[in-house]
Amino acid sequence: MKLSPRFLAQHADRFTQLKAPGVDAPEAQRDPAVADTVTSMLLDIERNGLDAVRRYSRDLDGSDRFDFELSATDLAATGGRLVPELREAIELGSARTKQFAGLQREHLSDFECEVMPGLVVGQKYVPVGSVGAYLPAGRFPLTASAFMTVGVAKVAGVPTVIGCTPPQPGGGVNAAVAYAAHLSGIDHLFVLGGVQALAAMSFGLLGRPPVDMIVGAGNAYVAEAKRQLFGTVAIDLLAGPSEVAVIADETADPEIVAADLLGQAEHGPSSPAALVTTAETLGRDVIAAVERQLQTLSTASICGPAWHDFGSVILVANRQDAVLVMDELAPEHLELQTADDQWYHDTLTNYGSLFLGHWSTVAYSDKGMAGTNHTLPTAGGAKHSAGLSVSRYLKPLTYQRVSRAATPILATAVDVISASEGMSAHQATATLRLDTYKV
Repeated sequence: MKLSPRFLAQHADRFTQLKAPGVDAPEAQRDPAVADTVTSMLLDIERNGLDAVRRYSRDLDGSDRFDFELSATDLAATGGRLVPELREAIELGSARTKQFAGLQREHLSDFECEVMPGLVVGQKYVPVGSVGAYLPAGRFPLTASAFMTVGVAKVAGVPTVIGCTPPQPGGGVNAAVAYAAHLSGIDHLFVLGGVQALAAMSFGLLGRPPVDMIVGAGNAYVAEAKRQLFGTVAIDLLAGPSEVAVIADETADPEIVAADLLGQAEHGPSSPAALVTTAETLGRDVIAAVERQLQTLSTASICGPAWHDFGSVILVANRQDAVLVMDELAPEHLELQTADDQWYHDTLTNYGSLFLGHWSTVAYSDKGMAGTNHTLPTAGGAKHSAGLSVSRYLKPLTYQRVSRAATPILATAVDVISASEGMSAHQATATLRLDTYKV
């Protein structure tokens, strides 16, 4: 999430950087050493199967599990290992995410229409056959990931959803992540992490057939594995470090803006956070508030480098310039804290998900409470792609039904076009039907 050299050169007179990133942000998750390591691992696993998976699990995760699957009984019991407050919060997030996905599904309608006498065309939505979900559980377990991947897939009607989550020290499973997967309707959960997990699901090494699609967030190695496995399976999207941007004016609370910027910087030391503001005083107050709040955060060792190296505060003269800059940044998460939120909502076009008003914060979506999906495009991907949703698990299949009455118009046109292209076999499929029509 950065302003391109072309944009900087073309529009330098339309903004001022009150704080620029400390380093030039690299393209997300594209370390050549990571790519080489992943290539080697995938080839090894494809050739040597489960033996290679077990070797990587032992060497990289310290897990000696022979059977990676968590039994249905153990999976269902994970909720009992949680304190009641956490269990209730997970249940709320699961229900809310399924509710929103259900609303999305209701608005994806099959249709059929006769566009001319004798020509009927249509479309129907059919779920993919199987999905493999990666559920992170490292330093910061992403409890809500199961809601966004497993739960939404099940609402879409996917018959089989399996998942992998990294082992904890000692080889066990993170109970909160597992319980979230259980509530989301997962069919099989395996205690297996990293590249080896994605390869095992994609190559069918876990006692299940190869999945049709892999989804879910992860580190640079997981992202690279998804990139290289794309084609063997479908993927949701390629996501880099988490991003947040805020458009704020003089009506915003600088402490709230600062907190929201740091809230996403906490995801990792290379997570960008940007403020675009029409009020210089607010911009400088936010910079000061960030530094104050960093003194009190237990994760300051993560948030601090993210802010200092990748954070930015950009001053613009008016709301039109704010939109110009923000649509170029195309952030994963975008908050509006202005007196003109509706105007911005109506005007902005490039973002993963939008959070309107003082009372909205990205964390509500991150943890599943808003119901919207938090698997979103990064690194400018919002210019051309949307985030994960129920529609990603559905194939919009088209069909057509042609009667004898429509044949003269359709076949004659295909005859003419095929002849002009020199495609005689195509031409024959139409002219033979014309001959039949004349009989």
